[in-house]
Amino acid sequence: MTTWLTHFESAVASLLWAGLTLALCTFGVVVIERVVYGLGILRQERLQRRYRPLVERALAGDDEALLTLIASPSRHRVLLAALLIAPLLEDRDPERIGRTRRLADAMSFTTIADRFLRSRWWWRRARAIRALGLLRYSDYTAVIITALDDPNPNIRVAALDALSDLKDPRSLPALIVRMHDLSLPLGRRAQALTAFGSECEALVLDLAAIDRENTPTYALVLSRCGTARSREALSRWTTDDRAAVRAVAFEGLAHVGLDEQAAELSIDALNSDEPPVRAMAARALRHWLTRDAAAQLGAHLDDEWSVAVEAAQSLRAMREPGLIVLQEQAARTDLAGLLARQMIWEANAQW
Repeated sequence: MTTWLTHFESAVASLLWAGLTLALCTFGVVVIERVVYGLGILRQERLQRRYRPLVERALAGDDEALLTLIASPSRHRVLLAALLIAPLLEDRDPERIGRTRRLADAMSFTTIADRFLRSRWWWRRARAIRALGLLRYSDYTAVIITALDDPNPNIRVAALDALSDLKDPRSLPALIVRMHDLSLPLGRRAQALTAFGSECEALVLDLAAIDRENTPTYALVLSRCGTARSREALSRWTTDDRAAVRAVAFEGLAHVGLDEQAAELSIDALNSDEPPVRAMAARALRHWLTRDAAAQLGAHLDDEWSVAVEAAQSLRAMREPGLIVLQEQAARTDLAGLLARQMIWEANAQW
């Protein structure tokens, strides 16, 4: 029995020492990892301080700075590419993009992009795709369109954003097809086509004529990039049997503007049973400067809040006919009166 207890105590002690050794090793690995990571950050910051002035001088046309960047070690090229491209995320000025593109060409940026596009890490592929779009490398349009079908959703979103920046007409059919891809954010889908302006309008109208199921999507696109050419289709959709279609159709009319028929449809829709439809109809009347439209909008200042706000903002935008109605409603002591007084104050501050 004593021998057994001795062996047991020895085994427990061994396990304790093994556990302690493992804990110390783990702690050491974590410390080393943090030190290495910290040193990497410090090195990157040092390189940024070194190269950022050179990049800014090269973008300003300094040939000497450009030659210095071209002669920089190849291991620094990824950092230089990041310094070049990061400002474009906030400032997409065409002149700046052109200067950056010339500098990127001189530094053989596409060599880095090609390497990143073949990477097994999705974030590297996404960075390359976004950069190619920002710098308007239209030679890569087909590659970026292919990325719209990548299994990784982050890659698909990056491709969508890149095509928005690229604005290559060859990508329009693919973008319009992706408008129905529910795995992509709706706002990003609409933004991708909006970037093309009225260039996509004709194709959207043609597709809408044969694809009734996706009318809400087409109406949403036209509410961002449509022109008077879309007014007939949007007016027709305001009588659709689907409330969502009617609401977005009036949103589109607010963008393209009204004619007599569209204005009548908007005024009638203020009596719709669906608040979203009433709200968008009120928005559509924003620049229809008639006393009748103003009076109809004034009657909805005590409607549901989303409708009341749209009606109030439209009355403010109407100026004289709208301001008269707002002044009449401003004497009220309820929320409608408060909203009317706020719009009057904003109108006076604006005008």
